[in-house]
Amino acid sequence: MLNSANSQSVAGAADRRPTPLIFAYGFRPFFLLSGAAAAALLAGWIAILVTGTWPDTPVGASAWHAHEMLFGFVAAAIAGFLLTAVPSWTGTKALSGTPLALLVGLWLAGRVAVLPFTGLALPVAAAIDLAFYPALGVALARPLVAAGKLRNTAFLALLALLTLANLGFHLDWMGVVEDGVVHGESLAIGVVLMMIAVIGGRIVPAFTRNALAARGRRVPADPLPWLEKATLLSTLLMIPADLALPESLVAGLLALVAAAAHATRLARWQPLKTLDQPILWVLHLGYAWVPVALALKAGHALGGFVPESAWLHAMTAGAFSTMIVAVMTRASLGHTGRALVVSRPTVAAYVLLTAAALLRVLAPELPGQLHWNALQGAGMAWIAAFALYLVAYAPILLGPRADGRPG
Repeated sequence: MLNSANSQSVAGAADRRPTPLIFAYGFRPFFLLSGAAAAALLAGWIAILVTGTWPDTPVGASAWHAHEMLFGFVAAAIAGFLLTAVPSWTGTKALSGTPLALLVGLWLAGRVAVLPFTGLALPVAAAIDLAFYPALGVALARPLVAAGKLRNTAFLALLALLTLANLGFHLDWMGVVEDGVVHGESLAIGVVLMMIAVIGGRIVPAFTRNALAARGRRVPADPLPWLEKATLLSTLLMIPADLALPESLVAGLLALVAAAAHATRLARWQPLKTLDQPILWVLHLGYAWVPVALALKAGHALGGFVPESAWLHAMTAGAFSTMIVAVMTRASLGHTGRALVVSRPTVAAYVLLTAAALLRVLAPELPGQLHWNALQGAGMAWIAAFALYLVAYAPILLGPRADGRPG
């Protein structure tokens, strides 16, 4: 009887064991993994380019690079953001502990599964990798539906489209469909851009308005309903246009309209008034890459004035990556009870990331050795930017809140 009582006491104590801080809130593990993946994946890609080492496999090196940047680096950032935002939207308890750890494990398993060096059968690798977004959707659906936040359930549809985009890569690699990589990459980029258009349209003007009002300065103008609709609709319509009519007149004109709409939207947010606050101007800078990338996209589709890689990297290395770092640095501070003031290493990371994007966009226009130097410089700047991010934010993400509260 005594042993039984002791066993029950030990089991009860185990049940009350505190959740490790890294699994206390979704942003903690996923923002850490997103930064680590960004640096590691780019270092690996540079090594592949320099050595030419890649196994003989249906998974091409460039396709793997595109896949992992979208479904590794970007996916972790999306998960960290949504797992942190949904509890705020719904007033529900955040996913934590074992369920969060299992979701993190699923993301990690996907990164290992798609490495051709492992020799894992392609259908098995696909099953493992494809499970992440549906699992994330299940984790988010319950609080959204329970709280009646039907407007925000649109993000579940976007996660489903990202799963479909990922499926395109795997079906292509397995020889089931042709051009699955091309269509999967196009769909994924379109969906992530749509997320930036929606989320950026909420947070950039709101954060700017709050910061300027606190300083007694004139705040951005209220949004124009017709402009908001035009921006989101033109961005949304680019997704089917790029899938059905890539690089066509229709796709080019839609990109041009969307570029003008996003640029007008940004101008109304008064970005120049944020230049004295890095945590604000980096959001505006990240969003500014969107109309730049779309204008380049229009130039490529309508007249071949710029190479495809220019708009593609302006969107991914520019808009996606800068917005991700901007959100991760701000949310990590705010959700750990710290002042919304970034450190000098963080500002340096912003600058290095911008330099990396500029070099990558300009590289195709440079001749001979300058082209290769620009590519290497872009890679080194990118890795340095995320290394600085990790140095500055790993202690924050792994440590307790500054105000002593849980989470």
